[in-house]
Amino acid sequence: MNTDKVIQDTLSQIKKARPTMTLVVILSLGTFIVFFQGFMVAPILPQLSSLFGVSVRYVSFIEPAYLLSYGLSTLIYAPLSDKYGRFPIIIFSMIGFILMTGFTGFVNTIDQMLILRLLTGIIAGGVAPTTIGWIGDQFPYEKRGHALGVFFGFMAAGTAFGSSSGALLTAFVGWQMLFWIVALVSLLILVVLLINHKNFVQDQSEKEFSLTNTIKNYKNIILLPRGWRTYMFVLFNSMFHSGVFAWTGYFFFKNYHLNEEGVGLALLGYGIPGLLFGPFIGKLADKYGRNRIIPIGICVGALSAYLLGMNYTLTLSCIFIATLSLGFDMTHPLFAGIITTLSKQKGVAIGLFAFVMFMGYGLGSLGFSLIVNIGLNTSFKLFGLIAGIGAVMSMLAFKNEK
Repeated sequence: MNTDKVIQDTLSQIKKARPTMTLVVILSLGTFIVFFQGFMVAPILPQLSSLFGVSVRYVSFIEPAYLLSYGLSTLIYAPLSDKYGRFPIIIFSMIGFILMTGFTGFVNTIDQMLILRLLTGIIAGGVAPTTIGWIGDQFPYEKRGHALGVFFGFMAAGTAFGSSSGALLTAFVGWQMLFWIVALVSLLILVVLLINHKNFVQDQSEKEFSLTNTIKNYKNIILLPRGWRTYMFVLFNSMFHSGVFAWTGYFFFKNYHLNEEGVGLALLGYGIPGLLFGPFIGKLADKYGRNRIIPIGICVGALSAYLLGMNYTLTLSCIFIATLSLGFDMTHPLFAGIITTLSKQKGVAIGLFAFVMFMGYGLGSLGFSLIVNIGLNTSFKLFGLIAGIGAVMSMLAFKNEK
């Protein structure tokens, strides 16, 4: 018996086998914990401000430091995953993420935290976009919305539970232990990934990685009308959601005088729509078209931000946090689905998607920090109004995404 032929036949069968949602969930765990760590500091900004003796506004810059560095690093990791495979890149990033997260628990100044958050963003940039690339490899376009809905559900859940659990855990164990707990949980997720490594077999590309060719491919994708329109809305939507959400913890602290536990519970609703309805929303998009779901999603987010700025009762504000999350779940997974069809080199297209998304996250939180002096509630309303204009524009931009 020809051993090489048996091996090749086995690999071929693995590749042809329909991937299960269990594998999507396993890979999405890495993205969950990366986003958990990324947003868990937002609700404890007042505490860090008091601890390090600086203003809340200054402390808030640790968010864009992490998000912007993450976005920049994705431009390199994603095309590397085309060459060397998705799984090795994810594992490399997870190992670096664990180390940097653990080190952050030992900082003594806010400047040290800023530097470590920046380094964490750089090393962790290979997790989320590479997972999207794997989904793009394994699922046909007409079924991709469901899988991406699951993935982005975990992303939204990581954001929400990072914010809520971060506030709750800090109240009991302190902020240093919070980082060490996340590092430990990340280590457990890494073990789960390694145990299941045989399920993520992927042929390596014979093409050599070239920075020149990568830049050329980025340029070709951007020049596509369907490409630049989608990326522009990814940037816009990311700026909107990050700018609003980065300040929701302080919003509840200032307007309703909640402590860390109260802020954590108030933000808990952000991830619920993604976990419950993410796959369902993806199926709706596959069936009825992204041209219908995307404008509705942007509009839902815009209304949520504006109504938060109206400073209604605590109960209503908690509901608006959940609907803000729903707006994210109705837009970003659908953008990702479109992106995966722009080029045969999915890693390049998705790397650019992740870059634009995280640059939007960083610029959004930075922009909100710069304008917050006009008033916290007024800033929420302004972001909501701008997003409302974007919802109208999206109806024209995505009219052919049926």
